[in-house]
Amino acid sequence: MQIIRYSQHNQRVQYGWILDDKAGPLSGPPFGLYRRMDAVVPLSNVKFHAPVLPGKIIAIGRNYPEHAKEHDVEIPDTPLIFLKPPSSIIGFGDQILLPPQSKKVEYEAELAVVIGRRGRWIDIREIEDYILGYTIANDVTARDLQHNDGQWTRAKGFDSFCPLGPWIETELDVSDVLITNRVNDEIRQMASTREMVFNIPQLVVYISSIMTLNPGDLILTGTPAGVGKLEDGDRIEIEIEGIGMLKNTVAKDLRKG
Repeated sequence: MQIIRYSQHNQRVQYGWILDDKAGPLSGPPFGLYRRMDAVVPLSNVKFHAPVLPGKIIAIGRNYPEHAKEHDVEIPDTPLIFLKPPSSIIGFGDQILLPPQSKKVEYEAELAVVIGRRGRWIDIREIEDYILGYTIANDVTARDLQHNDGQWTRAKGFDSFCPLGPWIETELDVSDVLITNRVNDEIRQMASTREMVFNIPQLVVYISSIMTLNPGDLILTGTPAGVGKLEDGDRIEIEIEGIGMLKNTVAKDLRKG
């Protein structure tokens, strides 16, 4: 099933589901008991919002060997985790804003895991019981600030630096799916999830040994090689086999504090 957050005619945002290119509401959030209401609204008539609003976003660094190689860094012995703030999330079709503090903002196409059930010290044999589904993320990064700071919070944390969507796919084997990233119709990244250093069960087990995972939390599972700079006016399309395509545009952030 494909789970969305959507609105119509600037009305309230609600959870829904998709059937035959039409949307219908859910009676409640997808992390507990809910009913699927009739899907009667054409998708062309809805605005997609980020499919989940997580309490925390746990991201994984250097989880594809070729990505580590392109930055001339070693593959970690254990998962390298960091956090992105929920305020960085935007949805399908929203703009990635280039902050004036950075001269080198880069894209990072990633598969994202959506947690569906509260868990700590999760047993690897029970992983599927804790995953609601999967979506597409872009771990946008101010690369120059990442190098300057020596830690990653500022570089990864600007508003709009976590595009997410278009929906959550609940029925998908993600052990070997293709991730393709196009910028202005040019392929920049292409790799399979089978190339991950640490697979999704390993990541969930490891992270849950450190912190409690709550319903709606996100795990960004790392990016393949081919990361590169985003420019004002760019169009970026990240496609993951079996999920769909996340589309966003890029613009300078001209807002004043």
